[in-house]
Order: sequence, then structure tokens, then C-alpha cells
Amino acid sequence: MNRKDFLSKTIPLSLATMPFTQIMDEADKLVKIPRYLREGDTVGICCPSGPITMEEIQPALRVLKSWGYEVVIGKTVGMKDFTYAGPDTERIKDMQAMLDDPKIKAILFGRGGYGAVRIIDKLDFTKFAASPKWLIGFSDATVFHAHLNRNYGIASIHSKMCNSFPDDFNSADREVRDSIHSIKACLINEEIGYPVTVNPNNKNGTGEGILIGGNLAILQNLAGSRSDINTQGKILFIEEAEEYLYNIDRMLWNLKRSGKLSGLKGLIVGGFTHLRPDDPGEEFGKSVYEMVLEKVKEYHYPVCFDFPVGHQKSNYAMKCGVKHRFSVKMDGVSLIELKMKN
Repeated sequence: MNRKDFLSKTIPLSLATMPFTQIMDEADKLVKIPRYLREGDTVGICCPSGPITMEEIQPALRVLKSWGYEVVIGKTVGMKDFTYAGPDTERIKDMQAMLDDPKIKAILFGRGGYGAVRIIDKLDFTKFAASPKWLIGFSDATVFHAHLNRNYGIASIHSKMCNSFPDDFNSADREVRDSIHSIKACLINEEIGYPVTVNPNNKNGTGEGILIGGNLAILQNLAGSRSDINTQGKILFIEEAEEYLYNIDRMLWNLKRSGKLSGLKGLIVGGFTHLRPDDPGEEFGKSVYEMVLEKVKEYHYPVCFDFPVGHQKSNYAMKCGVKHRFSVKMDGVSLIELKMKN
């Protein structure tokens, strides 16, 4: 009996006793999906990148508790060392404690900023890999999403973090509330309906594959490292904020020249927000739409623009490392998780 036949016959028998779910992706690689949460489970709040105060996490605390979860607050909350939530040593210690604590079933990051790449190689994922839990965040958290997918095949959640929760949840904009509710949908394994406005620049088609991606600058920064993403046969999503157009073009060329845009099953382009204005007399002359289409013109997979993910109010949760079906048509765009068949 070969390895694939053996795994396909033995995995379903053990699902009931496993702390996480294992499925096979198209590349015959085990994909580990952390256990979905139940009321009474514990969520940790940790800051592996930028700082956040105890006062600033209160809105997130209220929402998490309203969902029925207990919350453990990490020691890095309220800590500050220049642009970081404490020195590297403290952020490593706090993150490691949460990774190893069996009581904690998910870790929500306080905010993005910068700092995850400084500590990722100093974290020990041994216990975490044996009994994975959900890591939740975006922006600088792209480091964790990419690292887990490349090295361990463990699913994670790309979504808003504590600093994106509004002070008054009930009076917040609908798109903000819906984006935050999508985090819970991921945690309890409910389907998410992504509100996508059809863009005339879209390329129609359908593809199935593992969903990976995140912040474009972070993905470029990880190139050639232990956390570099493998995009072959995957659905890639990208988003960016506060960049010059020429620098976005440079980063897209990096994806193109490194082969990360060939062999995709689909490309999702999220928000490219708060872009820096060109210097007078040195205008770049291409929009984000034009830049992307230039890089993918010879490929035949679906491409959609303005997907609700990124540094914006409409930043819906997405399960990285999980297989999805991505469809782009004249009348609509859909991204649907392909649930495991027990």
C-alpha cells in the first residue's frame, strides 16, 4: 500500500480523537486545520510586532467575551520598546508561552506594524505543530501565515486585529461589523459570503487550490527565506497600503520574475489603500489594475480586483492554508472554502 492510499484510509478513522483536522491537498501534502472553537474556549492576545495598550484592546475583549470565549492577555500588551511591543526577547517569550499553552485555542494579535520577522526564527513550533491553534491577524502577521504554510502546512486566519475593533461595536459601520463577525465565522467553521463588487478589469475563470498570501511588501521581504511561500497550484491574495505606485510595480515584478505568478489557480487583489502621491513631474503613469494585468497577461487563471481584504474597513477574514474554489464571472465573484468530507 502506498503512502497516499494508507493516509486516505487511516485519517478518517482518527478524526474524532485528533486535536486538529488533517486533510490532503492537491500536492499530496498533509494540511493541518486547528480545532474549531467552542463556547468557553480560551483566546490569547499577544503582540509579536507593534505595541498596543490595555485600554486599546478593550473593544476586542468585549466582543470576544460576547462570543463566549475566555481571554488571556499576554505580557506584551501595554509593553513598548520604540516601535515594538517590547524588546525582541520579551515578544519571543510571550509568543512562545501562548504557542505552548494547551489551554489557549487561538491567538489574536494586538496589531501589526513591524517586528514579526525579527522573532520568527527564534520561536519553537514543536508543541504548536503537534497540537495547532488558530493564529489571527494581517499586515505584519503575514510573516506567520507564510511561515506556517511553508514549514508546517498549518491553517491560519488572515483578518482584523485588536486595534481594528471599534469602541462602540453596535454603532460601527456595517462593513466593519461584518468583517469582525467573519473572524468568528472562521473560528466556528461557518461559511463566509464575501461582498465583492465586480470590477471591469477582472479576468474570468474558476480555480481550486490552497489559499495563501497577505501583505505584498511582507511577501517580497520573505523571498528566499525559510518563510518564502510556494505559490504553485495555489490561490494567491495580495493587499498593500501606504506605498508609492512605482514601488508596488517593483514588488509585482519580484513576484513575476521569481515565478510566483505562474502556476497559480487564481489571483485575488485586495485593497491597495492610502497610496502615496507621485512626486510632481515624476508621475508613474500606471494604475494598480494596469500593473497587475501587465504581469499576468499570458496566464489563464481568474483574477479579481477590489476584494474585501486589506488595510481598510472591509477586511474580511480568510483562512490561509485551506483549499478554496475561486470563481470570477461577469455577474459576480465567489471564494468558497471546500469543506472536508468526513
